[in-house]
Amino acid sequence: MTTDAFRRNSENFCYRHPDRQSFVLCQRCLRTICPECQTQAPVGVVCPECLRAQQQAATPAQKKAERRWSRPRALATTSGRPIVTYAIIGLTAFVYLLTLIPGIGDAIKDAFTLWPPLLYPDLSGFFQPWRVFTVGLVHSSFYHVGLNMLALWMLGRSLEPLLGRWRFLALYLLSMLGGSAAVAALSFGTPVVGASGAIFGLFGALLVIGRHIGANVAGIAIVLGINLVIGFIPGFNVSWQAHVGGLVTGALVGLIYARTRSVRRRALQIWLLVALTAVLIGVLVVAPRIVF
Repeated sequence: MTTDAFRRNSENFCYRHPDRQSFVLCQRCLRTICPECQTQAPVGVVCPECLRAQQQAATPAQKKAERRWSRPRALATTSGRPIVTYAIIGLTAFVYLLTLIPGIGDAIKDAFTLWPPLLYPDLSGFFQPWRVFTVGLVHSSFYHVGLNMLALWMLGRSLEPLLGRWRFLALYLLSMLGGSAAVAALSFGTPVVGASGAIFGLFGALLVIGRHIGANVAGIAIVLGINLVIGFIPGFNVSWQAHVGGLVTGALVGLIYARTRSVRRRALQIWLLVALTAVLIGVLVVAPRIVF
């Protein structure tokens, strides 16, 4: 459900499909377009009308070049399918299956698990920064990976078409980084596995963006609250630090996306994401001082 103000604002919906909401704008006319109406351009995407006008205005040489490269160009056209979501699920499932192989599995877990001391050469003699991201590829059980990937599938189908593939990927990776930073700052000596930090980041972004566009987010808030509380219950063996860190980071990224939606604010959006990344790296840098 959405508010009357949201429904009356046509900028929240595709101009060719008024029942489909989107955050993606045509790079030429700046109108909102859904995934079905998007055609990949050298920079961003364009709508069918602008693409048609561009083709009509093309010179004979440009039309000849377009015909010559028509096949690769057609492959660049985006679709409404959440490709990044499926890719992350596939990669995570593949790594989980590898961890089941005797000998190989233990080596992968040892290399990918987030154990904060291994991020600091002055403490452990090792510098392995990739662990802040690879932590999301290893899981403790089939139940663990199954629930995380189910949540990713459900959230990604809504968020990725709404944001676009690259924004969605940035949201996922930054949420993972935020969860790892929180673990380093609040639970320094605890090994952690799982993509829960990134999943909570998607929850946070969906909650903020939903509020911004006037959607009814009560159900999302309830599910988020239940899952967040579970992390604090003794015996569940859940890293609440990663959950909170991912949630806060995802909410901030969602706020950045919501406030810098227009093309003229694209540069501001990028700089704000860079600044947030710098803050998270700063937390990782000072984490040992927080602990010790």
